[in-house]
Amino acid sequence: MSYSKGRYAFGYCDRTGFRYPLSELVYEVQDGRRTGMRVGRDVLDPDHPQNHLGEVQTHDPRPLRGPRPDTTMDQSRGFFGWKPVGNPLNHLTGAVGTVTVTTE
Repeated sequence: MSYSKGRYAFGYCDRTGFRYPLSELVYEVQDGRRTGMRVGRDVLDPDHPQNHLGEVQTHDPRPLRGPRPDTTMDQSRGFFGWKPVGNPLNHLTGAVGTVTVTTE
């Protein structure tokens, strides 16, 4: 059985009811499946990636259990503070034993 080419055929959008050329109507997709509705390209809502949660494995293990910072570096022993009024940058370092406090 042969079908006509449908060059001049038109169809109606299932969402708006507007008339479109039949070749411009596309299937609506929700959750990766066609709903059976044919809508115009200008009112088509693409399927959102959040509807496919769980399809991609997102397990991200840590390489070390209970990682600790390097305490031998001076940068790891200093505290950084920011004051919006006055001096915009404060860098404070301290030492245990002999009390030494420096601010820059």
